[in-house]
Amino acid sequence: MEERRRPGYSVHREVLDEEAVDEIAKKSDSKSSLCSGPRLKSCLLGSVPVLSWLPRYSLRDNCLGDLISGISVGIMQLPQGMAYALLASVPAVFGLYSSFYPVLVYFIFGTSKHISLGTFAVLSVMVGGVTERLAPDSNFMIWDNVTNASEVDVVARDAERVKVAAAVTFVSGLFQILLGLVQFGFVVTYLSEPLVRGYTTGAAIHVIVSQLKYTFGIRPVRHSGPLSLIYTVLEICYLLPKTNIGSLVVSIVAIICLILVKELNAYLSKKLPVPIPVELLGIVIATVISWQVNLKDKYGVDVVGLIPSGLQPPVLPDASLFGQVIGDAFALAVVGYGIAISLGRIFALKYGYKVDSNQELIALGLSNSIGGVFQCFAISCSMSRSMVQESTGGKTQVAGALSAVVILFITLWIGTLFEDLPKAVLAAIIYVNLQGMMKQFMDIRVLWRSNKVDMLIWVATFILTLLLNPDLGLAAAIGFSMLTVIFRTQLPKYSKLGQVPDTDIYRPLEDYDELKQVPGILIFRSSATLYFANAEMYQEALGEKSGIDITKLLSAKKKLEAKRKRHEKKNAKKAAKRSAANLVRTVFLLNRKKIFKHIAIIEMDAEPDPSLPRAIILDLSPVNFLDTVAVKTLRIMWFNYQSSALFLGGVIDNLQTAGFFNDKVTKSCLFSTVHDAVLHCQSAQKHSPHEVSVHIRTQTDPSSQSSTGRFCRIIQQKIRQMC
Repeated sequence: MEERRRPGYSVHREVLDEEAVDEIAKKSDSKSSLCSGPRLKSCLLGSVPVLSWLPRYSLRDNCLGDLISGISVGIMQLPQGMAYALLASVPAVFGLYSSFYPVLVYFIFGTSKHISLGTFAVLSVMVGGVTERLAPDSNFMIWDNVTNASEVDVVARDAERVKVAAAVTFVSGLFQILLGLVQFGFVVTYLSEPLVRGYTTGAAIHVIVSQLKYTFGIRPVRHSGPLSLIYTVLEICYLLPKTNIGSLVVSIVAIICLILVKELNAYLSKKLPVPIPVELLGIVIATVISWQVNLKDKYGVDVVGLIPSGLQPPVLPDASLFGQVIGDAFALAVVGYGIAISLGRIFALKYGYKVDSNQELIALGLSNSIGGVFQCFAISCSMSRSMVQESTGGKTQVAGALSAVVILFITLWIGTLFEDLPKAVLAAIIYVNLQGMMKQFMDIRVLWRSNKVDMLIWVATFILTLLLNPDLGLAAAIGFSMLTVIFRTQLPKYSKLGQVPDTDIYRPLEDYDELKQVPGILIFRSSATLYFANAEMYQEALGEKSGIDITKLLSAKKKLEAKRKRHEKKNAKKAAKRSAANLVRTVFLLNRKKIFKHIAIIEMDAEPDPSLPRAIILDLSPVNFLDTVAVKTLRIMWFNYQSSALFLGGVIDNLQTAGFFNDKVTKSCLFSTVHDAVLHCQSAQKHSPHEVSVHIRTQTDPSSQSSTGRFCRIIQQKIRQMC
């Protein structure tokens, strides 16, 4: 294989520190915040994106694809909206409302061209947890004089649950709007992909368990709080002997048929212009069979029931409920936004456009808050519907608006035809739609091979979601994920850098065999940022890598300083250290006066081992911020190592605002590259000759010229060795 040709380059310039860079580049402190006509227009178009793209909409290029896509997605919205309404514990028709109003609002304010907004299983089950907690069946028990037994007032219960769902949806929308206005779109960065996938998988288990009552035709007691999933499963197992055979048979047949047709869709995906609307066919066929056979009366199969035609008038949510749902609303806001923005960015990257994270927050917030006024429950985007919208040719948000028109048509004129639809069929639709989330269990094996910490986050998030329910589980999972980040910053990799021969590139010495260490210079780097949690470890690692025990060094400095002061008080002529030049002059003076008989050299401090550092360079390029503790640590290190320490700058603003610089420590100790710092150190060493001290012990006076001459020759020989 031919070797890849590498172009070369050559740069000739002076060594530049940060003071020189600021002077050459003319650093500016001014910030422009003036309002102007173009800026106001840009803000308006950014706040209402439909004004920017709809006037440029191309009927020729986009109309047909958006039309087919909108009809296809609208057909999917019908069964999914009704099924997910069961998850939210509200009547099925409110799932249709939730597939209409919010979609129209997102058409105006959203920035993603391909995501399909509407009901979503995870959010629906979270809403259902709130509605059943605040409006349980036990609060609506009435006495039936005919049967002489108590039963649930379903009408009153459902009306109260709709109020609760609308309230929590409205508050979650307000949270999203507020977060969007304060530019808090980056909050989604705390929802890593392993966390989101582990969370949605755990939430999918909650969804499946919540639908088992329709599959088996039983009525388990509602449990809430931590471990409620386990209690519910135990309750269902206890009630299995009371299974309604009719509901079970309907559910099994529906699941098998749905899976077979979906597999057929996948097999014929390249041949079919649009996928077979299996869910729509399923609910139509099931409704007809239920109506003809009379499944409700003959076999006790639970059906959807009354579906009113028309739309509901707007009603302000009950403000008295806000305080009871505020925590759930925040969880809904974060989860719904995280799922929507993640999917939106995938499509944006694929088709080359930008999704504004803050505008998406506002768009979702308006969709939920306005939807709450029209008695909808919380919405987000659905992966299955979004994939259908893309694969059938949808290119703009017009496809979403057309799907809302389809839902409007169904709600006004066709909805009442589905009153005999068995709830077991809707549960079967939910099970089949969750098979994609169940495949996410395969992530564990992939993450085990690629990143074990991410695998740990996935598993921990899944378990926490199962045990603590989706709301508390999300908070606990985010906390656990943050702990892994903190632990990883407390266990960074500390490295000594060496130079790639004949280049200005520096890499860790332990990772490469052909690197060479710069003589007399230690280049030290940490893989993590520097802050209060690891500042002390950073200082200890530097001492270990440099071979300098800073504690002993400081102790020796204090002892030498105390000794120097004592000697100065006794006799200024008896200094503790003498330079080599003064010593040689003294030797020649003694030679002329002949006052020594014998001189013996006891100790001489030679030049240090080249492997020991005479200068230390701290590579701070991986550091993205410094807190006050980190700056204080760097200041202490500078004082301890004195002129031996140099800093490679990347966090200059943090150092400056924290008061690191003064008259003695300026930006001249900061450099933009490691090589600049190395060249500076080497230049400083050349212009700063090494000092030596010679300690002698004299005995009797000399009797001959030879002893003094021999001493001079020894001194000269030692000095030549050191130099």
